[in-house]
Amino acid sequence: MSDLKEPGFKTSDVLSALAGVFEKMPDKEKQAQIKKTNGIFQLNVKNAEGKEAVWVIDLKKEGTVTKGPAKKPDVSISLSDDTFIGLADGKVNAQKAFMTGSLKVKGNVMLATKLDGVLKGAKAKL
Repeated sequence: MSDLKEPGFKTSDVLSALAGVFEKMPDKEKQAQIKKTNGIFQLNVKNAEGKEAVWVIDLKKEGTVTKGPAKKPDVSISLSDDTFIGLADGKVNAQKAFMTGSLKVKGNVMLATKLDGVLKGAKAKL
């Protein structure tokens, strides 16, 4: 999954690991995760140098992680590299990040709340 890597972004390591979890996941389990989540997340991540990178987690059709913008994301989440790492590690509360403006959401806000569960579920499988 080296095509997901982006120099200067810690987020790319987490998303590469997530993609690996999806790849190894049995079809039945992957379909259950897709049915439960039913959405396409676009992550717009900005690093400390001010560069932006975009990844897409597709849990609507394929159960994949790709780099680059989605054609029609259900939700777009804009955040810093450090905020994403905090969310993935469970050290940052998504609702608090949203309320303080360090996480911005466009589109289906309720779907955005499911990302936390996706990350935690994947972390348990690493």
